[in-house]
Amino acid sequence: MSGKGGVGKSLVAGLLATSFAREGKDVGILDADITGSSIPKMFGLDARPSGSETGILLLPSEDEAVIWRGPLMSKAITQFWEEVLWGKLDYLIIDLPPGTGDAPLTVLQAIPISGVIDVFTPQELTEMIVKKAVKMAQKMNVRVLGVVENMSYLVLPETGKRLEVFGKSK
Repeated sequence: MSGKGGVGKSLVAGLLATSFAREGKDVGILDADITGSSIPKMFGLDARPSGSETGILLLPSEDEAVIWRGPLMSKAITQFWEEVLWGKLDYLIIDLPPGTGDAPLTVLQAIPISGVIDVFTPQELTEMIVKKAVKMAQKMNVRVLGVVENMSYLVLPETGKRLEVFGKSK
C-alpha cells in the first residue's frame, strides 16, 4: 500500500509474488486497484476471462475507464476475496490503489491480512503521504511488515555512478 500513486506498489507486489513462487510457494495476487489495474499487464495476461450469466462482467478492453464510486469498488474487492476460487495458497498478495480511501479501508477491515508493506519514493511529498498510510494501518491494528523505498537511484552504465533522480534516500 501507499498513500501516493506511481511509487511502484504493483511492481513490488509482482516481484514479491514472483519471489515467493520461485521458492516453491503457491501465490495469488488480488489486484484491488480497480481503476488502475496493472497486474495482468505486468504478467503478460492479454486474454479476457470468460464467464456465464452468473459469472463476472469485464470491460471490453484494457484501456476502458472504470468509473465507479467507492461503495461499488469496495463491493468488487470483497467479491474478489470471497467469491474467487483461490485454492490453497501460501500467500495472497493484495495490490492496493493509492490513498487511504474506500478500497484500502475495505481491505484492511474485511480481509484477514497478516500485514502491509508501504511503498514510497525518496521525495519529501511522498514521504509525508506514505506516513499517512502507515498511520492508517497502525490505527486499524494492522501490522506494518516493512517499508520499501522504490526508485531510490539508478546506476549510470558508463560511469557506474548513482543518479538519485528523486533526491537523497530517506
